[in-house]
Amino acid sequence: MSRKKKPLPIVENFEITGVAAEGKSLGRWNDLVTFVPYGAPGDVVDIQITRKKNSFAEASIIRMVKPSEMRVKPICEHFGVCGGCKWQHIPYDKQLQYKQQQVVDAMERIAKVEIPPINPILGSANTVQYRNKLEFTFSNKCWLTREQLASGEEFPDRNALGFHIPGGFDKVLDIKRCWLQDDICNEIRLFLRKYCLEKGYSFYDIKAGSGFMRMMMIRVASTGEIMLVVVFSEQNQTAINDVMTALAQQFPQITCLMYVVNLKVNDSITDQEVILFSGRDYIEEVMEGLRFRIGPKSFYQTNSMQAYELYKVARNFAELTGNELVYDLYTGTGTIANFISRQARQVIGIEYVPEAIEDAKLNSRVNGIENTLFFAGDMKDILTDDFVAIHGQPEVMIVDPPRAGMHEDVIKVILNAEPQRIVYVSCNPATQARDLALLDSKYKVTAIQPVDMFPHTHHVENVVQLTRRF
Repeated sequence: MSRKKKPLPIVENFEITGVAAEGKSLGRWNDLVTFVPYGAPGDVVDIQITRKKNSFAEASIIRMVKPSEMRVKPICEHFGVCGGCKWQHIPYDKQLQYKQQQVVDAMERIAKVEIPPINPILGSANTVQYRNKLEFTFSNKCWLTREQLASGEEFPDRNALGFHIPGGFDKVLDIKRCWLQDDICNEIRLFLRKYCLEKGYSFYDIKAGSGFMRMMMIRVASTGEIMLVVVFSEQNQTAINDVMTALAQQFPQITCLMYVVNLKVNDSITDQEVILFSGRDYIEEVMEGLRFRIGPKSFYQTNSMQAYELYKVARNFAELTGNELVYDLYTGTGTIANFISRQARQVIGIEYVPEAIEDAKLNSRVNGIENTLFFAGDMKDILTDDFVAIHGQPEVMIVDPPRAGMHEDVIKVILNAEPQRIVYVSCNPATQARDLALLDSKYKVTAIQPVDMFPHTHHVENVVQLTRRF
């Protein structure tokens, strides 16, 4: 007979003293560091302990006793439920301080290498409506908030078009207004939701894997061009044409209107045919006169304005004179490669995703750039000593790996290639710091520049310049 677990306690007058990873706050309870979502340093709150381990605890706020003087009112009605923008209750200048400290901690505690003074973080000019891409999910069983459940009301309309709740693949919160994109995106989403309900089109049942309306993806470029991709989960062409025609008529400003019929279990459309309904099959971003074509499967930094600031930092750190051979590792759609090409002799980009490399080549052609070469494949398989022997020893390497950082084999080839400078762009200062320690035998860190790409979140980009030791 199993023993009953001891119920976890409610702790009164708990003081939030700092911020922690993943956008959480922290304090101490019974000498345990206790992590609490949506707290602000200076808050005094009653908390419910939800998890207790030997070295830490987790809890949720159940009552605000005394709010921190730092607190500001979140702009979004969905704050604290949808799981995004976890720092909306913290002033933006404080957010930047915490992100700066995140970079400092990674450099000092993980890298443990000699570093220069870290430049002040570059904040984002826009703290709302800064994203150029969002995806929304249709669900026939929307997530009900605590307040809704406690009200005792009946909710016969459980259809939702919104975001997945963290930790639940089948839990979708119906979104009224999202502040992350231009308001035209809210107008399009709300129209589509209302139209489908009026026409009786079924919303997707995530657990059962059935229903007509499944997802939508919307992109709005800094040029004002709009891409909308609607994902259906049934091959009902009459109904598809009806929905797409209604969208085209209601929103003639949509540049690129496309759809997908996804009959698979998973939501990814990377292996699906994307069908053009009206307009053209891409939108364009513009940066210093360069045009970047973005298709439905293309990767592009989701904060267009701040991406320009990030790329300028990378270019400055590269210290190009026009004579350098540059390797751009993890090049994606070749945005950085094409952006710096006018200041380099040649740029060679390498990326795992073949479709991204085709976009990179296309963007070079569109802009009349002739000094770029792009290769598709796993980085550790493409970037070898033989590859460097064939294509030339680079004077500069720019690396922008995924959150997991670089594979050790890639680092070994970089060390063997011995470029004069490395510019390391990272969305995860912790794994970046780990890699800097591995590069330390031949490279010293000579400049560090944090950049905030995602206001109201704990995420921070960091650009590091490394110079070869002589």
